Amino acid sequence: MEGLCVLLRRLSYPCRLSDIIPRFGRPVPVLSMVSNQVLDYIYDIHGHRITQWNHQILFQPLLQLYSDTIAAQGSALDNCFGFVDGTVRPICKPGEHQRVVYNGHKRVHTLKFQCVALPNGLIGHLYGPVEGRRHDAGMLADSRLLNDLQAFANSPFGNPYFIYGDPAYPLRIHLHAPFRNRVLTPQMMDFNQSMSSVRESVEWLFNDVTNYF
Repeated sequence: MEGLCVLLRRLSYPCRLSDIIPRFGRPVPVLSMVSNQVLDYIYDIHGHRITQWNHQILFQPLLQLYSDTIAAQGSALDNCFGFVDGTVRPICKPGEHQRVVYNGHKRVHTLKFQCVALPNGLIGHLYGPVEGRRHDAGMLADSRLLNDLQAFANSPFGNPYFIYGDPAYPLRIHLHAPFRNRVLTPQMMDFNQSMSSVRESVEWLFNDVTNYF
C-alpha cells in the first residue's frame, strides 16, 4: 500500500522525488526504487489492457455503440469506432544513437507512441515507445494493429468497423484517412471536414495524459 501511494504521488504533477521525502520519510534512492518497482509490477500484470486488444473492447455491441456515438457527432461515416494517431514526446539529447531518436519533422530528439482513442475517452490500444525517426505508418505495421482489427472488428453480418487516422496512414478496410487528392471536390472537402471535427478527441486525449502525468 505504501509503495502504491509513493507511485501515485510520484506520478502527480509537478512532483520531484525530493518533494515527497517529508510525507514518506524515506531518502530519494529508496523512493525511486519503490516507485519504479511498483510501476513495473502494475505494467507486468495489467499492461495487456492497453497494449493488446481484448474482448471487452472489441465486443461487437460496444463497437456499434462507439460508432453510433461518433456518427451522432457529425461523422460522415457510421461505422467508425475510434481514431488512431502517433504522438511525439521530446527527450533529452542522448549521448549515443542520436540520429535514431531524432525526428526530422519536429526537429527534436523524441520517442513516439501510437494510440487508438475511443469516444468514451479511454485508450483502446497503445503501442510504443519507438525511436523518434519512425514514421507513423511504420509504427502501424510494427504494432500489428490491423491484424487484430481484421480478426475482431467486424459486425455479425461481416461488415467491417474501422478506425480513422490522418493522411500519414494508408487506406485499408479497417483504416480510413482523409482524401489526399491535389484537387478536392466539394464533397471530398465536406467529408474531410466532418471527420476532422470528430477526430479531435484523440488530440484531447494526448493533452490529458501530458497535463496530468
